[in-house]
Amino acid sequence: MRHHPISPVTEPLQYRAIGVVRGTYEPSDPEQLTRGLIRTADGSELEAVVLGRVLTLMRRHLDLSKPHLWVAYPRYREADKLHLQLVGVWEPSTLAAAQAALERPEGEAEAVEGAPGEAPADDVAQSAELPADLPGDALPEGDDYFSVRGELIYTRPESGEVVVKIRQQPRPDGSRPTPFKLQLQGEIPLEHLRHFVSLDLRRQGQVLTLEAFEVIAPIPQRGNRGGKIKGRGGRPGGGGGAPGRGGRPTAAVTRR
Repeated sequence: MRHHPISPVTEPLQYRAIGVVRGTYEPSDPEQLTRGLIRTADGSELEAVVLGRVLTLMRRHLDLSKPHLWVAYPRYREADKLHLQLVGVWEPSTLAAAQAALERPEGEAEAVEGAPGEAPADDVAQSAELPADLPGDALPEGDDYFSVRGELIYTRPESGEVVVKIRQQPRPDGSRPTPFKLQLQGEIPLEHLRHFVSLDLRRQGQVLTLEAFEVIAPIPQRGNRGGKIKGRGGRPGGGGGAPGRGGRPTAAVTRR
């Protein structure tokens, strides 16, 4: 029985982008729950789509007029506009039996048909027993926490810009989904560019803001594709930037 909706990391270079948001889900069409908005206590309206078996849970067991803690994959399809793919609900105090009746969420590359680039999935807890010192359905990290693990391809500490690339597991047919990138807010030194990093983030409005990071290992370089490097941190969303240093994996942890 799990105590957390985000599974523990099992591999040092395990990619992922997943988190939790508390709010009220309002479908765009009351007859079709797959697309809508999550309205949060801070007044944010977050675009959302519902994936996999969460639809069954919503239809049978959730009161959508009330706020819930949603487990979600983050995306930025438009600048400064957070988009969420909902893969679960963390509410063991009321939903343990209902969630236990469902199987695990669909595979790591599964999502709404036609949606581009899906994030690697962690198992959403089906039922749980929370530690006694936590009230209700609260998590140790609090609401609006996100965990992102991937390649640091751009960082500009003076402006607080960070871009991380997340690769996805191959599909059942052997094809590889296109990696996607997340533009985040925070300060990571240039020396960690082209390293694999683990980030702890907090949603603030439409932005995911860095709270802590860990540098895991340098990313092996696959050769220079040519062209000049633009900017101190390379181009957001593209190649460039200083290559990572070789040698043994680092284990630097920074807490802000």
